[in-house]
Amino acid sequence: MAKARKLFTIGYEQTPSKAVLDELEGAGVKLVVDVRAVTSSRRPGFSKKQLAAGLDERGIAYVHLAALGTPREGRLAARSGQYDVLERIFSKHLKAPEAREAMDELSALVKKAGPVCLLCYERDHTHCHRQMIAEIIEERDGVAVKNLAGRQV
Repeated sequence: MAKARKLFTIGYEQTPSKAVLDELEGAGVKLVVDVRAVTSSRRPGFSKKQLAAGLDERGIAYVHLAALGTPREGRLAARSGQYDVLERIFSKHLKAPEAREAMDELSALVKKAGPVCLLCYERDHTHCHRQMIAEIIEERDGVAVKNLAGRQV
């Protein structure tokens, strides 16, 4: 049987906000779930308030699940290319009560909100914690995961 619901992921590294918004709108995303621990960004259009406003203009809702963000030591590992360390740190983080609650909330959102997209910074989903989140939801809720990428600059 085919998987009915979809879960998208997208990273905005080296991508202008318009390209990300176009990609999300084109995919039919109805809700963006921000899985960054820190929602400020040096990239124009990607700080929490700017991002939420840009999404709202496109008819896309926004939710921030901070408990699904990578802890500081995991972000440092990712910046230095130590993806195995990131994976180990984030796997441990997902066992915390706050992270388990956020995963339950994400599951509920995926079931009721229509096409949902996880958003984080890292362009390459294979080097980002959002891939681990997506795989858990895929297994747990029987959704099909698709990784999106906006046009790079």
